[in-house]
Amino acid sequence: MSDALIDSLTVSRTRYQGAIREPRVFAHDIASRGWAEDARLAALLDAYPAELFDINLYDYDAEGQVSLRTGARGRASGAELLSAIKQGRLWVNLREVERGAPELWAEVERAAPTIFAAFPGLKPRKLSGQLILSSPQAKVPYHFDAAGVVLWHLRGRKRLWVYPGDEAHLPETAMEQVVMRQTTEEIPYSRAFDADAVVVDLEPGQALTWPLYAPHRVENLGEFNVSLSMDFQTWGSRWRNGALFTHGVMRARGLTPVPTDRVSTPGLAARWAASVALRRAGVAKSRLADFERSFEPDATAPDGAKAL
Repeated sequence: MSDALIDSLTVSRTRYQGAIREPRVFAHDIASRGWAEDARLAALLDAYPAELFDINLYDYDAEGQVSLRTGARGRASGAELLSAIKQGRLWVNLREVERGAPELWAEVERAAPTIFAAFPGLKPRKLSGQLILSSPQAKVPYHFDAAGVVLWHLRGRKRLWVYPGDEAHLPETAMEQVVMRQTTEEIPYSRAFDADAVVVDLEPGQALTWPLYAPHRVENLGEFNVSLSMDFQTWGSRWRNGALFTHGVMRARGLTPVPTDRVSTPGLAARWAASVALRRAGVAKSRLADFERSFEPDATAPDGAKAL
C-alpha cells in the first residue's frame, strides 16, 4: 500500500475526515483461542437466537452488479448449517454478538482498546458486533457501513477493496437511503472504481479498520471464512448519520439539502436532533423487514440454498 495511494484516498477524495485516515492492519491473538473451530462454531450456531441470523446469497452479472437473495434459519442443526455454509455461496451474519456470544465479545472488547489507542482523538461511544461465517467462494458487494468498523479475522483468507469516500464513489443520495433503511447497504458500483481502491488480503490473527463510511467490497479466497465485525459510533458519526436521515426526509419532500460535509458541527448536531424526532414520528418506515425469505441453508442444494 503506497503512501501516494493512501494520500489520494484519505485527503483529496474523502469528504468525512476523522481519526482513522487510512486502511490499517493490526495483529491480534483471538484467532488462536479456538473460537473459529468447527465444533465450537456448530455449538454456537445451535444456541444462537434465530432472530439474530441474517443469511444472504449474492448473485452477480458480468458487470459486477448484484442482486440479493435472503434466507431463513430453518431447522438445520448447527453442524448442518455449518456444512451448508462451507459448501455453498452463503454469507451468514450473526448479529448482536454481545448478546449471542458474550464470551467471544468479551475477548474482542479486551483487545479493542489497543487498536483505538492507535488513533488519537478516536472516542467510540457505542460498540456492537456481528460474527460473519461465509462460504469459500462468497463475495460481498460494494457497500458502505454507517459506522466505524474494526474487522477481526479469525479463519480463512479474504481480500478487501477499500475505496475513496468522495461523491463519485459514495453519493450522499444513496447514503441517505441506507441510513433511512429504505435499502440495504449496497450502493452504485462500477468496475472502473477498482483502479482507485486500496487492496488488502486479510489473514487469521489480523484486524483491519478503515476511514468512516469508506466504500468497500469483499471476496473470499477459496476458503471458509470466519470474521467478527465490530461496529462503533462516535458523536461525530451519530450526528452525520442523523443529518443524512434528515436530508433524506427533506429530499423525499422535494427539497435539495446541501451535502453534509458543507454543514457545520452545530448544524450536524441540530439535524441529528431533528432525525430523532422524525424517527419517533415514523416518517420513514423501514423497508428492510419486507425482504422475502426465499431459501434455507442446505448442504445438498446448489449454492447451499434450498428454495422454500
